[in-house]
Amino acid sequence: MKIRTAQEKDIDKILELLSQVLEVHAAIRPDLFVHGTTKYSHDELKAMFNDENRRIYVAVDDKDEVLGYAFCELRSQKKRDNLVPFTSIYIHDLCVDEAIRGQHIGKSLFEHVRKEASAMGCYEISLNVWEGNDTARRFYDSMGFKPKSTTMEYILE
Repeated sequence: MKIRTAQEKDIDKILELLSQVLEVHAAIRPDLFVHGTTKYSHDELKAMFNDENRRIYVAVDDKDEVLGYAFCELRSQKKRDNLVPFTSIYIHDLCVDEAIRGQHIGKSLFEHVRKEASAMGCYEISLNVWEGNDTARRFYDSMGFKPKSTTMEYILE
């Protein structure tokens, strides 16, 4: 297995994996996520490949078939009176094909993101995990992530 930057030829498999992620979220929060959809379209993914603030990495096998991905975005916190300026990488999504999970592909993707972030001089890597996605939470905990803040909600019915 190796990790490389995503290419246009990877879009169909990435869309399949995005669907897997969406179904996990829709099972947890059907009030927010629509079953049978994906977060991005083919054209949106294609545009992301050319966005200098986005990094999409894919783990591929010996046949160059996509096994998983990490969608990342460079973010900058500007200097303000009460905030220290820094650059971070935000992981929008990290997914490994559900048929081959447990083979440390996710860990390899994270380690690649960590090395890239370090090489770019980033201060941190951040992400959000939906409550109820306990498998993802355990994975990120094992990678050394710690809670930074908590977003709370009160649903009006």
